[in-house]
Amino acid sequence: MKQNQVIKVSNETLKKMAAAYEKNKLSKSVPYTLFTAKTGTTTITAYNSGKVMFQGTGAEKEAQKWGNPTTSAKTANPSKSQQLPPGFDQLSVIGSDEVGNGSYFGPVTVCAAYVEKNMISKLKALGVRDSKELTDDQIIKLSHLVKELIPYRLLILEPKKYNEIQPKYNAVHMKVALHNQAIYLLLKDLAPVKPEGILIDQFTPEGNYRKYVRSEKNQVTEKLYFITKGEQYHIAVAAASIICRAAFLEELQKESNELGYTVPSGAGAKSDQVASRVLKQGGMDLLSNYVKLHFANTGKAQKIAEK
Repeated sequence: MKQNQVIKVSNETLKKMAAAYEKNKLSKSVPYTLFTAKTGTTTITAYNSGKVMFQGTGAEKEAQKWGNPTTSAKTANPSKSQQLPPGFDQLSVIGSDEVGNGSYFGPVTVCAAYVEKNMISKLKALGVRDSKELTDDQIIKLSHLVKELIPYRLLILEPKKYNEIQPKYNAVHMKVALHNQAIYLLLKDLAPVKPEGILIDQFTPEGNYRKYVRSEKNQVTEKLYFITKGEQYHIAVAAASIICRAAFLEELQKESNELGYTVPSGAGAKSDQVASRVLKQGGMDLLSNYVKLHFANTGKAQKIAEK
């Protein structure tokens, strides 16, 4: 009988898993994933969010090597940051999400989107929901519609700029800075209107977010809520996710057009191969325009290019 198991792991464990399954990795590229592998009868799909899905007859046994199912983790001691006011999904809210942090090629895109309560049903009728449930074509089409209907702020951190600031900003600090700035700019656009809440799709504990935001010039600290899978709690996060996912896809296409061949999403073996091609074409100077250089893929691509 086929089984499915999902666990949530830390970034450190995710790296260990990537190394452990290196020889078992599959070449197929799935959006939002770090890698896909198959060992025996079990397929392992590791998502950039830290969630890992095990599918197959040996799923439960394989998953137990790395952690506990998220179903049991959800019910145990929910943190304060996971508590939302009653009826939150019907309030006028700013939702914020990001895409691209786990992809070697392409930018990091962050979007803050404001959905007034009277727009919620209209967006749902359009089909706005978790972007992971939508195809790339659907995301791009929906993004154009959503951007005409609601106020939003989209920030695109291109690889070249990312590589310039990455030594000073770790990945979490960088995302905090981008989320904070997108929300700040959107609040300025909306003034004097004020949202009833600001929901950030959680990528780090609330205390950590607030620690990093203290170093930012324009700090947004009030009415903030943090929760994983934020798109399930307010459609504003789903709208933000669709806008920044579409922008990420469009930037990847732009990179592909400039280079003359397709650049992949994610950080799998395909990315190593394409990066080695870029290296042969123009060295590190050219590669730095298209990838996040601190990823392990850079070293792998260099080795391939030297062969």
